[in-house]
Amino acid sequence: MAENKNLCSSKKILLHACCAICSGYPISLLKDMGYSVVVYFYNPNIFPEDEYDRRLEAQKTLCSHLGCELIVGDYEPEVYYEYVKGFENEPEKGLRCDKCFTLRLEMAAKLAKKMGINEFTTSMVISPHKNYEKLTFIGQEIAEKYELKYCSINFRKQDGFLKTNQISKSLNLYRQNYCGCKFAKNF
Repeated sequence: MAENKNLCSSKKILLHACCAICSGYPISLLKDMGYSVVVYFYNPNIFPEDEYDRRLEAQKTLCSHLGCELIVGDYEPEVYYEYVKGFENEPEKGLRCDKCFTLRLEMAAKLAKKMGINEFTTSMVISPHKNYEKLTFIGQEIAEKYELKYCSINFRKQDGFLKTNQISKSLNLYRQNYCGCKFAKNF
């Protein structure tokens, strides 16, 4: 844990949450590190809308249980589709996903800046299906653009993925079986 303490320094942090399953342990760890965690649920990529609603309800349950603020971004799939236009046929983990990560992390950075929060991170990095290095690179580029700090914590370390799953099971949270977009659902 000492390694993580050196990566982050302010008292308040904005955590972009992709879903409740992935954000349980990151919220807990950040709180243990002394942060006041503000969770931002912005996921215009999620398809269909009833899937988005299930994931949002699970996030609300988790944040209520862990006692942290939740900010819900607008559900605007049209923004996502315009952003990834031309990349629809990319394979999973390809350039479409990179663009999706960029869109969501950029919105998180904008919100952090607006709220006067100097650091942000994302729960997406806990997933073994996501590339930690790629997400960190994207986050750091965006942070530099907004004069913020991207807090690069590998939440998978120290059995993070196991811990986040235990948290979600203990709260009986909705568990999805695909990343979120209609392209991944049909993969």
